[in-house]
Amino acid sequence: MQLTINTLEELPKVAQALLSYANDQRFFIFEGEMAAGKTTFIKTFCEALGVTDVVSSPTFSIVNEYESSHGTVYHFDFYRLKNPQEAYDIGYEEYFYSGSYCLVEWPSKVEELLPGAYIKVQITVTDKGQRLFEFSKVEE
Repeated sequence: MQLTINTLEELPKVAQALLSYANDQRFFIFEGEMAAGKTTFIKTFCEALGVTDVVSSPTFSIVNEYESSHGTVYHFDFYRLKNPQEAYDIGYEEYFYSGSYCLVEWPSKVEELLPGAYIKVQITVTDKGQRLFEFSKVEE
C-alpha cells in the first residue's frame, strides 16, 4: 500500500490507514533516511492508538513506553546501537514478544532479532518534498 502526502496535517489519515492495513499486527518497523519523518509519524500513529503521553524519540534511552487505549506501546530507536548485544542488554525479547505494540526505528541495527512477522513502513522524501509512505507485510 502506498500513500503520498504534502503536509503534516495529512499524517492522521496515514496513521489510520496503517492501523487498518495492519489489522491485528502489533509489530512495526519504520525505515527511511535521517530526517525522513519517522519519529514525527510515530507520534501521530501513537495518537491514533490513543496514547496521551508526550511521545518523543528514545534515541538516548533506546526504548520509551507509553500507555494507550489499545494497551502498552513500546517505541524503540536503535540508531545509537553499536551491536545487537546492546539489544539483549535491554531485554529486547520481553518487549518484542510481549504482544504489545512495538514501533522500531532503525531496525537494520537489530535485523537478526526481529520477529518473523511484522509491518514495514518505508518513508521516502520525494523530489517534490512530499512524503511517500509504503506499507508492506513481512511474514515468516
